[in-house]
Amino acid sequence: MRTIVHESYGPPEALRVTEQPEPSHDPDGVLLRVRAAGVNRADNLAAEGIPYLTRLTAGMSRPKRPLLGTDVAGVVEAVGSARADLEPGDEVLGWADGAFAELAVARPGLLVRKPSALTFEQAAAVPTAAVTAWQALHKVDSLKGRHVLVLGASGGVGTFAVQIGKALGVEVTGVASTRNRDLVRSLGADHVLDYTRDDIFAAAGRYDLVVDLVGREPLASARRVLRPGGTYVVVGGPNPRSLTGAGRFLRAGLLSPWVRQRLTPLFATQDRSALDQVVRLVTAGTVLPVIDATYDLRDAPDALRYVAAGHTRGRVVLTA
Repeated sequence: MRTIVHESYGPPEALRVTEQPEPSHDPDGVLLRVRAAGVNRADNLAAEGIPYLTRLTAGMSRPKRPLLGTDVAGVVEAVGSARADLEPGDEVLGWADGAFAELAVARPGLLVRKPSALTFEQAAAVPTAAVTAWQALHKVDSLKGRHVLVLGASGGVGTFAVQIGKALGVEVTGVASTRNRDLVRSLGADHVLDYTRDDIFAAAGRYDLVVDLVGREPLASARRVLRPGGTYVVVGGPNPRSLTGAGRFLRAGLLSPWVRQRLTPLFATQDRSALDQVVRLVTAGTVLPVIDATYDLRDAPDALRYVAAGHTRGRVVLTA
């Protein structure tokens, strides 16, 4: 099968398309014929081996496992004993190991059936980005009627955060560049701010929840846009080229006990229950993936390079 490998840490140019043996049968797994795979920022970080602390488990001088990709949409080829609810021919989406390939193995409990209205490309755009948005929004106990500020509203996670927020009864203000204002507005945002023109943090005490997918503003000043008791969710950070890449997360935890708002980091997880909830919204037509670009598997280096540049409008997808 064709697969993308990174045999050494480095930029996207270091990736290679190679022919590899098909994955061996896993009695507790699901073998998928990959039709599409979503490209996440985490894939770039894994290819480069950053933050550097991750190399303790991934391999110090070179990757222990040279395969990339987790977000997947495809067709079931074979089913192990752990997934009696699936059978060959079923169309699914979720997370798999080594999704940047023609075949991949999924771990038990991380697949759901693909809504028939979605293409495989749209389905592959859902798992990590939509679940991250869902988890960020649910950092508060009750969402309905809240006012949420989404920083980075036109990106992969942001486009889902705006739509999921509206589906759950939230008043959403999205922040984007001039060229992306219309996109964010088309997703249902009640208000759109242009970070190149507007003072995003001028409205003190306006929001109940801030979902920060960018991580540029100092937390000490950014949190002032929250109402007393509001929650600031740190999802993005600008500096992964450090030992842990978690400096902004650490600062949020240290500052939170001393201010009137709650500052909390989000370490998104592969959550099947959250994926189920998101897919219900997708099936109902209230949430739809935004696809910026689609690349063939052989052009994976170009896709990762594009994602790394940080200017995507929605999601980037590979097709196998």
